[in-house]
Amino acid sequence: MRQLLDPKVDFVFKKIFGNEKHPKILISFLNAVIKPENKIVSVTLKDTEITKDNLEDKFSRLDVKAVTSNDEHINIEIQLKNEHNMIRRTLYYWSRMYSEQLGEGQNYNKLSRTICINILKFKYLKTEKYHSSYRLKDMQTNEELTDVQELHFIEIPKLPKHMEIKDMLTGWMEFLKDPNSEEVLELEMNVEEIQEAKKELIRLSNDEKERERYERREKANKDRVSALEKAKSDGEEIGEKKKAIEIAKNLLKMGLSIDQVVEASKLSVEEIKRIIEN
Repeated sequence: MRQLLDPKVDFVFKKIFGNEKHPKILISFLNAVIKPENKIVSVTLKDTEITKDNLEDKFSRLDVKAVTSNDEHINIEIQLKNEHNMIRRTLYYWSRMYSEQLGEGQNYNKLSRTICINILKFKYLKTEKYHSSYRLKDMQTNEELTDVQELHFIEIPKLPKHMEIKDMLTGWMEFLKDPNSEEVLELEMNVEEIQEAKKELIRLSNDEKERERYERREKANKDRVSALEKAKSDGEEIGEKKKAIEIAKNLLKMGLSIDQVVEASKLSVEEIKRIIEN
């Protein structure tokens, strides 16, 4: 058997948890995360197609989207790199999912409960818990305004190294963290959905075409990280340059020579001369 693909890569996650042939996997995962009063018994998957453009576009999203038997609209996103905008990003996508439910002229009563689940491969929130969930509540009494909005954050690095599998959520997290672990091997023997997920992961890992698609997606994800890091670096350089120009302007106003301003600001002679000319 070839080395297993990483189920935390969005392409693999979507192929397993957004698989129309294996709906029990997603149902089990959602019941484990949301813990609804009325168990989810079926799901209708949306946007299941993964095109070549999706795979190779470093800024595309391969989320799992579904509507549950409880009429909940669900979005699950895997995030591998901290882009420092996760909360605003989640609120934006939640608002789009919520508003897109209404057609023109339809009543607001048609709007259904909308849930975003974010699985993060990095630490993000201040809490020590690996799973945090949020709804709209009164700031003083903690009284809940509505359950129509629900946001979940699951931070994989906060999982204990040797985690006790005490419920299905910890079971699914162990599967994502290390599908070859002894804990997952034991779960396979007892939990049908984990067994299905592992079989699908093995199938993907042994399929040459799927492996090629995975590698294209991994490259796109790495290109995205590189692009974000370059943008951040460029932004920092621009910020430093602006500071240096301001320093140079102030020093010139004070009557310092070009050589003195160059030494103090670290700008070139040509850059100082351009400041003087402008």
